[in-house]
Amino acid sequence: MSTAPHPLTTTASGSDVRVRFCPSPTGLPHVGMVRTALFNWAYARHTGGKMIFRVEDTDAARDSEESYRQLVDALTWLEIDWDEGVEKGGPHEPYRQSQRHDIYREVLDKLIATGAVYESYSTAEEVDARNEANGRAKQLGYDNFDRTLTDEQKAAFRAEGREPAWRLRVPDEDVTYVDLIRGEVTFPAGSFPDFVVVRAGGIPLYTFTNPVDDALMGITHVLRGEDLMPSTARQLALYSALIDAGVTTFVPRFAHMPLVLGEEGTKKLSKRDPKADLFLQREKGFIHEGLLNYLALLGWSIAPDRDVFSRQELIEAFDIVNVNPNPARFDQKKAESINGDHIRMLEPADFASRLVPYLVGAGVVSTPPTDAQREMLAKAAPLVQERMQMLGDAPGLLGFLFRDVEAYDEDAVKGLPANTAEVLAASIDALQAVPEDAFTAEAIQAALASSLIDGLGLKPRVAYGPARVALSGRRVSPPLFESMELLGKSVTLDRLERLRAERS
Repeated sequence: MSTAPHPLTTTASGSDVRVRFCPSPTGLPHVGMVRTALFNWAYARHTGGKMIFRVEDTDAARDSEESYRQLVDALTWLEIDWDEGVEKGGPHEPYRQSQRHDIYREVLDKLIATGAVYESYSTAEEVDARNEANGRAKQLGYDNFDRTLTDEQKAAFRAEGREPAWRLRVPDEDVTYVDLIRGEVTFPAGSFPDFVVVRAGGIPLYTFTNPVDDALMGITHVLRGEDLMPSTARQLALYSALIDAGVTTFVPRFAHMPLVLGEEGTKKLSKRDPKADLFLQREKGFIHEGLLNYLALLGWSIAPDRDVFSRQELIEAFDIVNVNPNPARFDQKKAESINGDHIRMLEPADFASRLVPYLVGAGVVSTPPTDAQREMLAKAAPLVQERMQMLGDAPGLLGFLFRDVEAYDEDAVKGLPANTAEVLAASIDALQAVPEDAFTAEAIQAALASSLIDGLGLKPRVAYGPARVALSGRRVSPPLFESMELLGKSVTLDRLERLRAERS
């Protein structure tokens, strides 16, 4: 029995590389799915090859147009572009499986002609009964019974009204391939039975449509999740049959990426876990550069001592053979930290513009923002860019600059010193002495330091904490003196007086 990889395994490299992303449009896009798209895209861009985006939408009960649109939205937002496929077209249209049934029928006919597939009439109950009678474990499944049916037996089944499924005649030998991530993998002979490629009624299954599409579209490298690894032997067996039938001339290379585990590191990140929801992460304030960077780290690294890199640096460095086969753990805090690093890399004007949707969504600014609001944002954004990890923090950090403080955060009030009223009174006196036309951060800091630190002997936290709460309603805010300058003397004094009165 042969254990060598198929002799016609592709040697494609460089611009001849063709990878694909082929999700089913069910539910929201999740980080595991998008990580798969990212690694395919990065490999295509690194090699100078092409990425094909097709959609496996043959499950009418679960697939939805809404989910399809969300997939396109997710890739577009992350700037994961593709060369052929849905929304773009290409030489292998259509790129939606629901529109390719005639193509699958033509390929099935070629396999029938070569004898690679055969009619199967066995029901699940009949298979179980035969296994029990033969002392064979039920979990072994189909027993290849229909391989040798005579024409008379087939006719008798049809006379009963049965329609046949079509099964691939699996070679009775080991199936071996070299995984680009995991090395040589062998599936022993007999480890899987002849399997259904087309159900009764002519419905093609994933185990048929996926390799057929790959073959017809010239896919050279199949880069997918570890959970799909058990199906690789079946795909390789089918590929041999497709080559014999003249459908393709080569077998693609396979690479199985590691699972993405939840933060506890013990089980696969659930699609229902909020951290797996790509759009929820976007709503929280990830920028596409930050999330793209972090997803690339789920199984790969650019260097042992480096986690932050640009899109272009990813393209230049990425190679699928360098992906780690061990499971990757999704770490929300690390993801947010990396996002913060990318926020700090943005040009100030770009950063300010990206805050607008979050401020609009929270009702902090109007839709669209007024000229005055945009001017305020342009001045305020640099104050928080160095300390913000998520764009979703913007309403809480900057809201007080656009509207009055209606209430003080409970934790901010709890942290106020017992002499808050006295501190605020001294602050008000000091700021009243600063001329309106000289109400700058430098002048404000000098006046308050002289009054509170030098005059009252207070430590900075006690001296400036009450003013911070009075102005922003929060314990944490943008730099205090710059915030006062932006608000202006009148608004600043009004807010200080309001909290002073409440604490008296």
